[in-house]
Amino acid sequence: MHIGPVFPGPFPYMENSPPVRLNPRKLLLSKWTAVQPQRKEKHFLVIRVLLPDDPAQPITEVELEAVYSHRRFVLPWKLLTDTAVWRQGWH
Repeated sequence: MHIGPVFPGPFPYMENSPPVRLNPRKLLLSKWTAVQPQRKEKHFLVIRVLLPDDPAQPITEVELEAVYSHRRFVLPWKLLTDTAVWRQGWH
């Protein structure tokens, strides 16, 4: 189920940065900063964790909302581990 635009990709991964370890079930209301802001959108909040139809399947997507514009989009939660694109917290 997709609501709104999907964040464009793919993204290059930084080879020298340590991987970010995340538990998808604990992402709700977590704060994120875009490394390269676009459209004045720098800070984001995970407003929803999209649960699969089959509870046995893993969580694959989250919905983010830009603090500045309130624009919402869905992206695979694993993209948040790319430190070239996202930093955890608001910086």
